[in-house]
Amino acid sequence: MAILIDNSTRIIVQGFTGKIGSFHAQDMINYGSNVVGGITPGKGGQVHLNRPVFNSTKEAVEQVGAEASIIFVPPAFAADSIMEAAEAGIKYCVAITDGIPTQDMMKVKQYLRGFPKNERMVLTGPNCAGTISPGKSMLGIMPGHIYQAGNVGVVGRSGTLGYEAADQMKRLNIGISTSVGIGGDPINGSSHRDIMQKFEVDAETKIVLMIGEIGGPQEIEAGIFAKEHMNKPVVAYIAGLTAPKGRRMGHAGAIISSVGESAAEKVAILRDLGVTIAPTPAAMGQTVAEMLAKM
Repeated sequence: MAILIDNSTRIIVQGFTGKIGSFHAQDMINYGSNVVGGITPGKGGQVHLNRPVFNSTKEAVEQVGAEASIIFVPPAFAADSIMEAAEAGIKYCVAITDGIPTQDMMKVKQYLRGFPKNERMVLTGPNCAGTISPGKSMLGIMPGHIYQAGNVGVVGRSGTLGYEAADQMKRLNIGISTSVGIGGDPINGSSHRDIMQKFEVDAETKIVLMIGEIGGPQEIEAGIFAKEHMNKPVVAYIAGLTAPKGRRMGHAGAIISSVGESAAEKVAILRDLGVTIAPTPAAMGQTVAEMLAKM
């Protein structure tokens, strides 16, 4: 079991023949992901990395049964690529692209809401590291070798903090069921809560690590959901304790704009909601280990 992807998931790469798309597609293939082709308009019919190239996502769905896609398309065209994937019937899309205009993502969100809920494509990102179900499939740009298979679900806005958590846990012989990067932009496809809902019903996942940061209400919404609807324990680390109000810190969405959005406020609220807090990034793995020992 895992969420979103496993070893049978048929993956296509949008922006397949470009330099970045080629590099990461080969990395995913080397990891063992079931990459069945890619999209580059105008290059349909060619073969790249021993996989077929299609002009459109619809062709890939019809001809090779593509189920999931990953976006390596420049920011100006990425929103159209996401909507093309949804229209073609892709079930899960990871948008790696950074710098997609906020108004473009507003159009994407509105477009996705036009689908019936049970037919709506799941989107994570943009500006994310992707998703990995260790030992099964990698749909992203993370270093796959630092992820050990296990029963901890990870969801976070920061890719590098996700890598840090995975490495810490591997050193403690703790494995991950699935790690999902939701991206650091103000408007993203899926929230912490959306992913935690999936972890709650996943038989393999026993505990969830949520990695958050300053800005926006998502971590608190996830904490409320955990208190009211989850039976699985949740550990959280919130980055940005020293961030000054009104200054963006790295991610486009990491800016404190209202009450409850600083790291200290989020930590206090989450603790009151029953979430176990990792006090520093260096303590993420150890805090998970301590919670597992109590189960």
